[in-house]
Amino acid sequence: MATILVIEDNQAIRENIVEILEMADYHVLEAADGKQGLLLAESQHPDLIVCDLSLPILDGFVVLQMLNRDDKPCKVPFILLTARAERAEIRKGMDMGADDYITKPFNPSELLSSIECQLRKSSHAKISSVKVQPPGPIQDPAQEAEPFKNLIKDRNIKTIKSKQIIYQEGNHPSYLYFILKGMVKTYKIDEDGKEFISGLFNEGDFLGYIPVLEKTRYSDTAEAIGQVVLAIIPIEDFEELTVANKHAREQIIRMLTHSIEEKEVQLLRVAYDSLRKRAADTLLTVFNKYNIGGDSNVGIKFSRGNLAALAGVAKESFARTLADFRDEHLIDIRNGVIYLLDIGKLNQLSN
Repeated sequence: MATILVIEDNQAIRENIVEILEMADYHVLEAADGKQGLLLAESQHPDLIVCDLSLPILDGFVVLQMLNRDDKPCKVPFILLTARAERAEIRKGMDMGADDYITKPFNPSELLSSIECQLRKSSHAKISSVKVQPPGPIQDPAQEAEPFKNLIKDRNIKTIKSKQIIYQEGNHPSYLYFILKGMVKTYKIDEDGKEFISGLFNEGDFLGYIPVLEKTRYSDTAEAIGQVVLAIIPIEDFEELTVANKHAREQIIRMLTHSIEEKEVQLLRVAYDSLRKRAADTLLTVFNKYNIGGDSNVGIKFSRGNLAALAGVAKESFARTLADFRDEHLIDIRNGVIYLLDIGKLNQLSN
């Protein structure tokens, strides 16, 4: 029995497809967004994927691109499901490696015919690709555990001064960056000129990998907070590693998932949380970024403007909340550095 993964955000359409496939005696996995679908594809290894093009979090193009970063001789058949009739969108999907496309609304027989055809092709390809392989070298377990170690090694090193721009929103990426020392913020400027910090990155983090994966322009700007030391990695080397190394692909998916989850939580808090809750959460977030060694006495050397931008509030409002926290002995401020005095109560406020 073949296993089919259906990735579709519209519940009614997804349930309809699942019912059709189960009646045709297929084992069906289902996902409501691109992230969930990608994780299921990597863990469950379906025989074929039916994927909507317009998905939340990761769209069908990104899912297809990530799955094609594989060293297997036979790819998993991929059928695009789309309501878009534009030839350019369909052509883009086919050029990226999709095997077929079906335009919504579709006829059940059309869907089943496409699936049966692609499964037959896949079966023939697997048979013809079977070869007796000579014994190869045993892969170093340490290399499997640290797939990016050699990628970072012996790279050009660049020291960035405080407030210096690393990359600019709207530009195309030329390099991937790895932070050897320091902290970096990414931010966007809205129509009113207000800054919103979209991410914080510190030692051991890769920077700017999402537009590299998606082959798009930068969606925000990266700026050094204090002095930063970066390893500069050419995109071609990064892409070569992700194609050749399964463990690197798995780690990229984990990085991507974590980044998406962080942004989801941040946007929800900006939309629904009170000012005090946002302020407490922002202080704890920055503290955890600084506190790499587990020292509870580490101070937050972060400007009030950056803290307010991360919380998504006006600088004056954030400053008043900090003053309240100081009066309540939750924090102390010495020489412009913020120290957390009662992490437990701040966690209670944050939650």
